[in-house]
Amino acid sequence: MYLWPEIASGALRLSYVDAGGIRTRYAEAGNPSDDEAVVFVPGTGGHLEAFTRNLLPHGEKYRTIALDMIGHGYTDKPDHDYEIRHYVRHLLDFGNALGLKRFHLHGESLGGWIAAQFAIDHPERVASLTLNTAGGLNTDPVVMQRVYTVTMKAVAEASPQTVRARLEWLMNDPKRVTDDLVELRLAIYTQPGFLRAMEHILCLQNMDIRMRNVLTDKSLSRIEAPTLVIWTDHDPTAPIAIGERFCAAIPDAERLVVMQDCAHWPQWEKADEFNRLHLAFLQKHTARPRIATVA
Repeated sequence: MYLWPEIASGALRLSYVDAGGIRTRYAEAGNPSDDEAVVFVPGTGGHLEAFTRNLLPHGEKYRTIALDMIGHGYTDKPDHDYEIRHYVRHLLDFGNALGLKRFHLHGESLGGWIAAQFAIDHPERVASLTLNTAGGLNTDPVVMQRVYTVTMKAVAEASPQTVRARLEWLMNDPKRVTDDLVELRLAIYTQPGFLRAMEHILCLQNMDIRMRNVLTDKSLSRIEAPTLVIWTDHDPTAPIAIGERFCAAIPDAERLVVMQDCAHWPQWEKADEFNRLHLAFLQKHTARPRIATVA
């Protein structure tokens, strides 16, 4: 389950693109000339390596991309709070920069919040939507404080121990946190200026800011895309009932899928199972699934 073995056997491109003035890091598998792609969006304080176990299996059939969102990973970090509209704008600019007409959009945690709002605001660009333990619908002050505390500690007191604690919070089994994942995130969290960036990222854990960004049953009812909602039996951010609420509110949502023995990163914790179910969903909602060859 280490980072490199998951991607070493295939063709993967790691690069940067100017997305509306934001230098944006991304990784890509599959056919780079396709104007429709599976796009993976990570969560709070996360980065594209959250999907290293998913890129190549998806890239066998689809152009597949994971990116560092604005303020995250090795993407630019402008000095302002990052509210949902800023992420949605960045994602739109990113898609335009790479020539994407349509997204099969997958969002995990904060990424799910971003993806849902993107589908609301830009329905013509979303071919399908997958919400993976998505944020934005649950507002629990205890969870919000926990996210803020464990994340800020990992940056303000950055060490292998504090970063590991942040990553273990994502996993149902702490042994799933690998040494190289810790080392990578420690390198990201110790970049010059990253403490300031994390303060901007965590603005959504402030109740006043959060409440002007939240998803509602009414806003979710505007989503037109076929939607898969994935939850887990040990998610630390919200109960399964929140996943059920997403399904009930989105008109074209399938039944809720609850992955067992997982916490907040099911795409990593049970990658084979996740890849099978996600690819099956995509195949149902793709006009012409294609073998994504590389020139």
